[in-house]
Amino acid sequence: MNHTNTVFDAKHLIGRRFDDAVVQSDMKHWPFMVVNDAGRPKVQVEYKGETKSFYPEEVSSMVLTKMKEIAEVYLGKTVTNTVVTMPAYFNNCQLQATKDAGTIAGLNVLRIINEPTAAAVAYGLDKKVGGERNMLIFGLGGGTFDVPILTIEDGIFEVKSTAGDIHLGGADFYNRMVNHFIAEFKRKHKKDITSIEIESLYEAIDFYTSITHAQFEKLDADLFHSTLDPVEKALQDAKLDKSQIHEIVLVGGSTHIPKIQKLLQYFFSGKELNKSILMKENKITITNDKGHLSKEDIEHMVQEAEKYKAEDEEQRDKMSSKNSLESYAFNMKATNEDEKLQGKINDEDKQKILDKCNEIINWVDKNQTAEKEEFEHQQKELEKVYNPISTKLYQSAGGMPGAMLGGFPGGGAPPSGGASSGPTIEEVD
Repeated sequence: MNHTNTVFDAKHLIGRRFDDAVVQSDMKHWPFMVVNDAGRPKVQVEYKGETKSFYPEEVSSMVLTKMKEIAEVYLGKTVTNTVVTMPAYFNNCQLQATKDAGTIAGLNVLRIINEPTAAAVAYGLDKKVGGERNMLIFGLGGGTFDVPILTIEDGIFEVKSTAGDIHLGGADFYNRMVNHFIAEFKRKHKKDITSIEIESLYEAIDFYTSITHAQFEKLDADLFHSTLDPVEKALQDAKLDKSQIHEIVLVGGSTHIPKIQKLLQYFFSGKELNKSILMKENKITITNDKGHLSKEDIEHMVQEAEKYKAEDEEQRDKMSSKNSLESYAFNMKATNEDEKLQGKINDEDKQKILDKCNEIINWVDKNQTAEKEEFEHQQKELEKVYNPISTKLYQSAGGMPGAMLGGFPGGGAPPSGGASSGPTIEEVD
């Protein structure tokens, strides 16, 4: 595991100062290091044996870059212009930092909209209304809980109020279970049916346990009930009665929990819940703050992002060559040991191929960080052993395509033009 280099929750850092109470609180729970750079937080990681630090905008830009690549593969064309969503609770400084992240990722950010509105638009909820309607979005994700109330009329969205808890979500439910299992382990409680298994958890003791829905709901009962408090606050701030809410939209993975759905539906007197959206929403804060990136900072980060992008592509090429070599060697070795080849290849040639395959496989194991050219060179060396034997087998089979049943990878036609006559390689990362 590489927990110190596993970075997440960039949204909790972006646009904030290092001494912000939220940042200081979250730092206690993160496995990665956050350092102070002139009052601004930076994530510190190890990269190629060196200590590197990144602003939250840079971390977010890496996520946007990946999303850009995914979109381009799906659409089949280059993506330049984009609309970026942000949590509803973001202030002006956080909004600007989010826009900066898009610029660093090489995107032209046309507009930034809040996530509740984006969710409603993406799922066509604005098309399902006639006249003015009030919508409450119940957003309970892995780490945040948000309850915005929107009014929709003629395709125009207005945020009436927001409430929630930026530190309530699935992680809190998991922590309750962890504490429960720790207590159970101490009591050495045994279960017949196991759903969780941890080998050699402590001093070679294996741990097997299970938990029922009833136990889970009992452990988190107070947390589940606490989700209704922000709902009431959002209604009060919007000056609406719960009977005036036309649609209740569930957002986020934690809203799948049946007990939460039951509590919410009971609160709204049995009203049907809309369960079509799975993303996170947040609450709004309207403040103006200083400290966003300067133009020079952004330009420097754009250059850094390009450098890391080039290094990522280089690494992908290297892994492709490594996977190609490994697949070639393993396929050839498996074919060499195929019973269908008995009598078609002499023992000397068979041993020659086996020895070379083992040599290549051992070399790859000891040279995982070799360069692309080194992997390609090793594959050519393997082909030098394979190609003459392949040609000999082809000729002995009468030169008939398919005559070599179960023959070598690429068998059925002689090598030509110096091109590799090896197996068809499926490249995997």
